[in-house]
Amino acid sequence: MAGNFRGQGETFRKRSVKEPMESMKNLLLGIDIGTSACKVAVFDKTGKVVASVSKTYDVYYVKDGWVEQDPNQWWDAVVEAIQKMISQYKINPVDIKGVGIDGQSWSAIPIDIGGKVLANTPIWMDTRASDICTRLKDEIGEDEIFQLCGNPVEPMYTTPKILWYKENKPEVYKNTYKILQSNSFIVYRLTNEVSQEMSQGYGLHCFDMRKGIWDEDMCKKLGVDINMLPEKIYKCHEVVGTITKEAAKATSLAEGTPVVAGGLDAACGTLGAGVIHAGQTQEQGGQAGGMSICLEEYKADKKLILSYHVVSDKWLLQGGTVGGGGVIRWFEKEFCELERNNAKDTNGNSFDEMNIEAQEINKGSDGVVFLPYMSGERSPIWDKNAKGVFYGLDFAKTRAHMIRACFEGVAFSLKHNLEVAEQAGAYVDTLYATGGSANSLLWTQIKADITGKKIVVPSSDTSATMGAAMLAGVGVGIYKDFEDAVEKCVNVVREHKPKADNDIYTKNYNTYLELYRNLKDLMAKS
Repeated sequence: MAGNFRGQGETFRKRSVKEPMESMKNLLLGIDIGTSACKVAVFDKTGKVVASVSKTYDVYYVKDGWVEQDPNQWWDAVVEAIQKMISQYKINPVDIKGVGIDGQSWSAIPIDIGGKVLANTPIWMDTRASDICTRLKDEIGEDEIFQLCGNPVEPMYTTPKILWYKENKPEVYKNTYKILQSNSFIVYRLTNEVSQEMSQGYGLHCFDMRKGIWDEDMCKKLGVDINMLPEKIYKCHEVVGTITKEAAKATSLAEGTPVVAGGLDAACGTLGAGVIHAGQTQEQGGQAGGMSICLEEYKADKKLILSYHVVSDKWLLQGGTVGGGGVIRWFEKEFCELERNNAKDTNGNSFDEMNIEAQEINKGSDGVVFLPYMSGERSPIWDKNAKGVFYGLDFAKTRAHMIRACFEGVAFSLKHNLEVAEQAGAYVDTLYATGGSANSLLWTQIKADITGKKIVVPSSDTSATMGAAMLAGVGVGIYKDFEDAVEKCVNVVREHKPKADNDIYTKNYNTYLELYRNLKDLMAKS
C-alpha cells in the first residue's frame, strides 16, 4: 500500500549521496512479485531509484478459504512493466548489469517439462488444505516435522498445497515436472533455468532448516515426490542464468544479462531496510504485516515462522500476519468514497485523507478495537477461521474512529508477534519499517507507541525491490559484500520513539487478546 501520508513523527538525518555519472552505467533491476501487483525498478549503485513501474493483476477468491493467482499474469505484468519502464525512462538495457527477483511466500506453481503452468497457484492466504495438515500431524507427528523444518504444519505453506494437487488434481500432479516459487518462476521465464533458493525453502516441510537441503526421508513420509523439487538450492545472490533471446525479445532487456536466484519478499525487504546483523528487525508494512528478526543461529518457535535470510548464513524469525496495509486498502475501497472525492478535488491521495481523519481521534480510538484477521490469521494464532472484528462501536463513533482502530489493530498484531518472539529468546530493540505503510507518520508512531520499540524508516516504498536489486549487485560484483551494499544503498530518513503515556494502548491490547480468546470458538462455527 502506497501513499504520501502525513502525520506525527521525527525527522532523522538524510544521508547526502554524490552520484557520479559512471554510476548510471552500473544499473541493477529489481522485480517484486507482490500480492496485488508487480513492481519493477532500476537502481543505480547508490540505491537511488532511476525508474519504477507497477502493474496490477488479479487475485481470485474462488470460495471460502480458496485464494489463487495465475502465474502467467505475473509474467505478463513483468513484461509490460519492464517494457514501459525502459521506453518511458529511456533506460539503455546494456547498462543493467544484473537482475534480482523477490516474491510472495508459499506459492506452489506446477510446471510441465515444457515450462507450461498447469494450474493457478494457491497463494499465502489460501487455507484449502487444512484437512491435509491435520492428517500430516496425526500420521507423522507435528513435533517430528517441526524438528526438521522449524515451521508449523499449516495450510498456507507450500507442502500441503502440493499434496492438495495430488489428491484433488491428479492430472496436474501427474504432469508436473517441477514445483516453483513466485520468484523462481520469473527466474525460469527469464533464463529457462529451474531454481530454488534458500529463503523460500521454508515453505516445504521437507527442507532441513539447519542444513539448507531437502530431506529425502521426510519427502517420503509427507508423500511429496522429491523429483518435483528443483535439485539445486541456490544462495539468493547466486547467478542462476542469463536473459535468454526469447526473454530479451519479450521484455526489451539485453540478452545475456545475469539473473540471480532472488528471494522471499519479506527477506529482500529486510535486506533493503539494512537488516543484516543479529537482532536487527524489519517491520513489514506492505499488503501483509509482520516482522523479521535477523538471527545468526537456528532459533525456532511453533507460533512463528523461520526462514533463511537472503543474506548468507543468517536466519529470519518472522511473524507474518494477514492484516497489514491491505486492511487500509480494503477499508478505503469499501467505505471511503468521501475521501476519494476529497482527494480528487485537492489533487491529493485518499490514504492521506484517511490519515488526517485518524489523527483527529484520541489514541485508543475511544475504545474501538479492531481484530485485523481479514483472511484468517497466520502467526502467532494460526487460525484459518479467524475473522475481522470491530468492537466498541456506538452512535458516538465515526468512520475516523474505525480508520484509527484499523491502524491500531495492525499494530496490536505486530506487538503480539514480538512478544512471542521475545519469549523464544529473540529480543528486539529497534524496528526498521518498510512498505507503503511506513509512509504514514501517524501509523508508524502508533506502532512505536504500542510496541514500545523505536522505529527507524529507511526509504519505505522500495525496500523489497531494492533488496532484490542488491542481491543482484552482490552476485555480479558491483558490491563486494552485503555490508558494502547496505552502506551504499540504505538511507534512513526518520525515526519514531515510543511515548511513555500509553496506558490506553495497554488496556486496548488486553481487550484485543481477550476478544480473540472469547470469539475463537464462535469463529470456528461460522
